[in-house]
Amino acid sequence: MLSFSTPDIWEKIKNIEQSCGDALKLSSRFTVPEEPARDAEVLHPKFHPPKKGFSTPEGQARMLHDLANIELQAMELGLRTLAEFPHAPLEFREQLASVTIQEADHLRMCVEGIDALGFKWGDWPIHMALWRAVSAEDSLLDRILIVHRYLEGSGLDAGDTLIRRLEGTSAKGNIQTIVKQINFEEIGHVDFGSQWYRRICEMEKIDPNTDFAKRMDDLRVRLPKRIEPLNKVLRLKAGFTEQEIEYYENLRLDFLKPTSERMA
Repeated sequence: MLSFSTPDIWEKIKNIEQSCGDALKLSSRFTVPEEPARDAEVLHPKFHPPKKGFSTPEGQARMLHDLANIELQAMELGLRTLAEFPHAPLEFREQLASVTIQEADHLRMCVEGIDALGFKWGDWPIHMALWRAVSAEDSLLDRILIVHRYLEGSGLDAGDTLIRRLEGTSAKGNIQTIVKQINFEEIGHVDFGSQWYRRICEMEKIDPNTDFAKRMDDLRVRLPKRIEPLNKVLRLKAGFTEQEIEYYENLRLDFLKPTSERMA
C-alpha cells in the first residue's frame, strides 16, 4: 500500500522502502490523492510566521524544518512518479526508487536535527508548493523536468547558500554536516534527471536542445518562483548544459521583475 494517506512523518519514513517496492510492482497507473496527508499545518508561505536568524537555535531548527518539508515533498513526488508512470523504463523506475529512499534519509536527518535543537516537526507551518507544481496530466518528460531539473536543481542553489550562511554562524557542526551531505547527494538526484531527460528524449526521437526551452516555457506558469542566484559549478556537475543554465538565469531574472514586465 502506497503511504500517501499516512499523516505521521515517522510512519512515512518507516514505510517508504515498502511503498517503493509496491510501486515498482504496479502494472497499471495508480491514482494518487490530490494531496498527501500531513501531521503539520499546511499554509501558504505568505502566512508563515517570521523566521529568526541562524545565530539562534530556533532559527537553525526552523531552517531544518523548512528543509525537511522540501525533502518530504521530494520523497513523495518520487513515489508519485513511480505510481503514475508504471510503464516507464524499468531502469528509470529502479533508479528513481533509490533516489526516493535517499530523500527519506535526508528527511530523517532533518527531523532528528530539529529534535536535537529542542524543537519538533510541526512546530511551524509547512507548504505544498512542490507537490502542487506537478499534474496528473504530466508526461514523463514534464515530470522529470519539473521535479528533478527545476525543483531539485533550484535546491542545489539554495543549499549552497545555506551552507555559506551557516559557516558564518555559531551553528553546531552536526547541522552543517546535515546540510552539506544533503546538498552533495542532491547533485546525484539532479544528474539522474538530467541523464534520463536526454535518454527519454532519445527514445521518443526528440531533440533535447530544442525541447528544453519550449517545454519550460509551457510549464513555467505553474512552477514556484526561484530567485536564488544560480550555482553554475554545481549545475554543471548535475548535468546541465551551458544553454540550460542560461535559460534558468534568464527565467530567474524575469521572476525578479514586476508582474506587468514579465515575459508572456
